[in-house]
Amino acid sequence: MNLSDEYIVERMKQYNIQGLSVTAIDGGNQRLSRQYGVVQAGSHRKIKTDTLFNACSVSKFVTALTVLKLVEQGLLHLDQPVNDKLIRWKIPSNNKKAVTLRHLLSHQAGIIDPKESFQTYESRFGVPTMPDILNGKTAYCSVPITVEVEPEHEFHYSDAGYCIIQLLIEDITRQTFERVVNNHVFTPLQLQARYVTPTSLAYISDDLARGHSKQGQATCFTETIYPYPAASGLWASSITLAKILQELLDARLGKSTIGLSKKLAKEMLAPQFGKAWSGFGVFIEDSKAGKEIVTWGWGKGYQCMGFLHPEFNRAAVIMTNGELGVHQMEGLIGEVYQCLTYEK
Repeated sequence: MNLSDEYIVERMKQYNIQGLSVTAIDGGNQRLSRQYGVVQAGSHRKIKTDTLFNACSVSKFVTALTVLKLVEQGLLHLDQPVNDKLIRWKIPSNNKKAVTLRHLLSHQAGIIDPKESFQTYESRFGVPTMPDILNGKTAYCSVPITVEVEPEHEFHYSDAGYCIIQLLIEDITRQTFERVVNNHVFTPLQLQARYVTPTSLAYISDDLARGHSKQGQATCFTETIYPYPAASGLWASSITLAKILQELLDARLGKSTIGLSKKLAKEMLAPQFGKAWSGFGVFIEDSKAGKEIVTWGWGKGYQCMGFLHPEFNRAAVIMTNGELGVHQMEGLIGEVYQCLTYEK
């Protein structure tokens, strides 16, 4: 395969993808950044370097990085029971081991998200509070969140776990989650990114790429946002996310801009509780390029992924404003990944 403009444009047509943004960093330097297509089907507004896509669950990676910065400052502790710090809501214990941040960050807190929970925002339900969501009092999660399996015993991917992390961050800082991330990650790195939530709908601007179905039809913005920023509320460009990945690589080498230690940077990328694939907000895989750290994003109207290869000090982000209905590696994102990873 060849990552040429002609090849990309042709494949985008085949997959009904309206917009694509790709950024790759190698050895601390930007190797490439390419943008293709338009922000919305039928529009002439092209995808630009500063166009923001819905990062979906890649948000969890940024949340985890923010948590580690607060750990570095002594405001949080990875192995302390989170109930010691939570104020507005507590995790029901059910006679299980106390849940820690390490459990929540690695999806091993014993929390199992209810089926059909944590969907996109619906205005008819209003803007929920986080305690109401976790208490099962909203349409986004109609069952109270509790610990169902002994922590550390099983992996269960959990949006609820990251909602608890958001609540914890807000309780201990007495600031909004969005402000904390801005202060500790975006501002020090001089990045442009936003959390688009129900309370910020009035500020939707032209720099946001509109989501599309697998048929290439545009979706309404209100159907592609989430009322839980830490789990899935981040909107960013591929350049922004690639720079955040590079910050993590730099931190591993003792060159962090945000002040993250080598120890915590390596901890984020290390397997937790014997689960070889589960780090903090990221997944650990083996690839032909060696150890690979991956973060996936898939929501209504959007798909994306970011990956880094620590041994080679390189990272890349691929973002689309289209939802293919198949795993990222089975569509256009997977094809671009193959080109970025294995071609010279």
